[in-house]
Amino acid sequence: MTRVVIAPDSFKGTATARDAARAIARGWASVRPDDELVLAPQADGGEGTIDAVAAAVAGAEVRTATVTGPDGRDVEARWLLLDSGEAVLELAESSGLPLMDELDPLGAGTRGLGELIGVALDAGATALTVGLGGSASTDGGAGALAALGMTLADASGRPLPDGGGALSQVEHLDRRGLRPPPPGGVRLLTDVTAPLLGPSGAAAVFGPQKGAGPGEVAELDAALARFAHLLGGDPTASGTGAAGGTGYGLSAGWGATLVPGAPTIADLSGLPALVAAADVVISGEGRFDATSIDGKVVGHVLGLIPPTAHAVVIAGALGADPVVLTGRSATAIALDALAPTADAARADALHWLEVAGARAAELSSRG
Repeated sequence: MTRVVIAPDSFKGTATARDAARAIARGWASVRPDDELVLAPQADGGEGTIDAVAAAVAGAEVRTATVTGPDGRDVEARWLLLDSGEAVLELAESSGLPLMDELDPLGAGTRGLGELIGVALDAGATALTVGLGGSASTDGGAGALAALGMTLADASGRPLPDGGGALSQVEHLDRRGLRPPPPGGVRLLTDVTAPLLGPSGAAAVFGPQKGAGPGEVAELDAALARFAHLLGGDPTASGTGAAGGTGYGLSAGWGATLVPGAPTIADLSGLPALVAAADVVISGEGRFDATSIDGKVVGHVLGLIPPTAHAVVIAGALGADPVVLTGRSATAIALDALAPTADAARADALHWLEVAGARAAELSSRG
């Protein structure tokens, strides 16, 4: 019996990692029903982090809490409590871009993330893992720190309103009320290497997708620089620009550690052991290209596959050949080549993922 591990990332905007894995499995089983299929959906700290861990870790308990959304309205946010005492949070659940009715690059904040962290601590979490993808704001994590007890005030001693724009007025930081991190520490998952400031920083690179025009990008970058001057730490460190600078704020202000998301989620979900015992390993994402190898889910999964197993990459579109990029044998299947058009593939991604799973099984049967 062939053992097949199916470990895709999400197909952004069209299929979650869990749904993608299930669709691929249905397709494979339609051709090779006697094979053993192991579903291990993955994530890199962004969309799907909670789902990936919940699906893979026995005893993971999904909890919800009402917290402040990025625009000040209440939102319901999910988080996980593991049997080990570790809590897994996803910034996008409390402070994500899809939660905004209208983009607000200067006013959106991360207060809800800090509130959700507080909920996890109150529940007895002994360690935290926080996925930083999908942020709606560029506030340097100031909102999260404020929710955890740090006071940020202007020259008159008035507390600052939420949002990155308000950081241009910050004059005083008081850490005395800041809750201590859990004894097991705090890990921040990210797949970006951007620093906090400058042309490759949080505001310049990610601000426009959150609604910031050139003037607002400059304003936010200057505000973050002012915040960093007071908070300390190293704003040039890799990953500090993640999630609108939340990587910086929680590392410099709360002692959190920035770590690459894909390998951390893979380890949490037990993927290395699953892959080591597999005959075929299937991964995938919306678009496979040269960037897929550097810190992304598919690149990490491919790196885990032993020489004795066959690798399959399923992507919405192929911008590069995985054989060329990795130097190993691999089968590549593109949904936009199976479907009549790329738009058709995106419109019914789960159907075409099922077709791709069947195609992968057919190719495997041919040897």
